[in-house]
Amino acid sequence: MDLQSLKYKLTTRIEKLEQDLNSGKGDLVKKSQELSVIKEKNQLIENYLGLEKRIHENEELTDPEIKELAQIENEELKLKLIDAKKIMLEKLLADSIDQRNTIVEIHAGTGGDEAELFAEELMRMYLRYADILGFKAEILDIQKTGLGGIKETKIEIKGNNSYGIFKFEGGVHRVQRIPITEKKGRIHTSATGVIVLPEAKNIDVAIKPEDLRIDVYRSSGPGGQSVNTTDSAVRITHLPTNTVVTCQDEKSQLKNKEKAIKILRSRLLALEIEKKAQENKIERKSMVNTLDRSEKIRTYNYPQNRVTDHRINYTSHNLEKILAGELNEMTNALREAEIQNKLASLNEKL
Repeated sequence: MDLQSLKYKLTTRIEKLEQDLNSGKGDLVKKSQELSVIKEKNQLIENYLGLEKRIHENEELTDPEIKELAQIENEELKLKLIDAKKIMLEKLLADSIDQRNTIVEIHAGTGGDEAELFAEELMRMYLRYADILGFKAEILDIQKTGLGGIKETKIEIKGNNSYGIFKFEGGVHRVQRIPITEKKGRIHTSATGVIVLPEAKNIDVAIKPEDLRIDVYRSSGPGGQSVNTTDSAVRITHLPTNTVVTCQDEKSQLKNKEKAIKILRSRLLALEIEKKAQENKIERKSMVNTLDRSEKIRTYNYPQNRVTDHRINYTSHNLEKILAGELNEMTNALREAEIQNKLASLNEKL
């Protein structure tokens, strides 16, 4: 993390903005606002670097008596340094979207029954992870299969920074194992796609009634449940973006429609976020996948008891622990990589 380089660029930008404001050049309101934000960021970096410098100077002392006192001071300074780094990074890389609730969609991909069984395991993994974090998780919609798997499901997860935590799960999850239906003991590879969406508010996305096509039909699923006896399932198509959302878990057509609209709004918000990111070139290489399920992000290898996240070359040899929802270690590694990526992007932007 090259903070000295970043500080130099921020200082240069501050000087330029102050010159423009003094000369009355450009949009003064906009430049004044930018100056205020950059000055705050610059001050946080100065505080952090100042603490680092004091710690380094104390470590260079040679006088025995003074060095002992310096060591005691450094213990306190290092604690302050941890807090300063946390505050600095939060301000430098703040993303209000991360604070939102989230919707996680899981779609069985290639692999037939095995992909559907794995999709169900991923659903349970996320429900357990949400529970560990103290979040509230609700299954909005689920399409089960006869073998106990699922074709797809949509889960709403409510909690502070829910999207900021679960966003790293978006992409293709690949499983390698011997299926229960395999008679020759061969290892099969299957895939399941995960879509992660930030919760959208009504003011985020304007949806015009004329832009929607709403179809109702009879729900499908194993077992001949009562949910299948009426035309309660809903399919909503957003015509301008050709975005399609279906919901059929509720017996009530109205409830399915309400859930579908909620999911549609979140999908449209995610599309807008991705569009702006591409336009502004904020991300050099995005680590967060929302609607794109084409990229393989993680492999769960049962014979080797291994889980590998391919984005950061993270490997755990405790598959059972991961599937039990203990994802904090992996999430923290992904978050640290995202921080480094954003800092590099910020450096390039300035």
